[in-house]
Amino acid sequence: MVSDPTPDDHQGRWRLEDIDFDRVRPSTAGDDWFAFRLVATASFIESGSDRYASNLAAYFAGDSEIVSWLTRAWEQEELRHGAALRRYLAYRWPAFEWEARYAAFWDEYARTAIIPALEPTPALELAARCIVEMGTSALYRAIHSYAREPVLKTLAGNIYADEVRHYRHFYRHFRRYQQQERRSRVRVGRTLVRRLLATRSEDGRCAYRQVWDFVPRDAAAPTFDADFRDFTQSLTHLVRRHAPAEMLIRMTLKPLELPPPLVKAATRASESLYRLWLRAGH
Repeated sequence: MVSDPTPDDHQGRWRLEDIDFDRVRPSTAGDDWFAFRLVATASFIESGSDRYASNLAAYFAGDSEIVSWLTRAWEQEELRHGAALRRYLAYRWPAFEWEARYAAFWDEYARTAIIPALEPTPALELAARCIVEMGTSALYRAIHSYAREPVLKTLAGNIYADEVRHYRHFYRHFRRYQQQERRSRVRVGRTLVRRLLATRSEDGRCAYRQVWDFVPRDAAAPTFDADFRDFTQSLTHLVRRHAPAEMLIRMTLKPLELPPPLVKAATRASESLYRLWLRAGH
């Protein structure tokens, strides 16, 4: 039995060589259509992390502390995630044309991953990054719990631990800049909400398009928009079923730097809504 991962289990030290990909048995996309779409889409986004890392490094030029961490740690670990997911795809679903599909994804993605798309101040951009890392932490924690294939479970656990650690780094730098900028909780809160609402972003959409195009379909099959909508709903359901609500709520609220009693009350209220949502059968 594989236990749940903890954020301090790996500390960024795992390597591709640590994953026993030879244990993975080949399959077809149709055998587990949801898992295939999930891993393939994630592999594209993670493999494009160098563009986002270079944008962030340019944005924070002059701050050697954060630029060093972004280029020497964060970027390298994110690219390792992409490489690991790509290798898993090659073993699990060998018919998938990863290189050609990724090239098409990159052509579209590179036009949207630009510096003007970042937040207007460093503190707000770092608050937004906390939400992104919260979301990826939730995703890989959910995949770890959902996966029945042992290698995918191990891989997702490793990535989850990395993402939680990345959140801690971004939050630490957020606090450093927030001491200078003194952004109000309302302003930070707007940034958090906007980023939360952007979880179905264009990078995810254009990555999914390349996965969707891979599988032949007849005229009666759902359109891309309908299929993408179904996939994102299934993904939301997966995260809410398998990622711990309290952890995600606290990670979301943390950049607001609320007094402890307010954090506790907000967490309780959010968890109650979460339980009602599950009882409703969603």
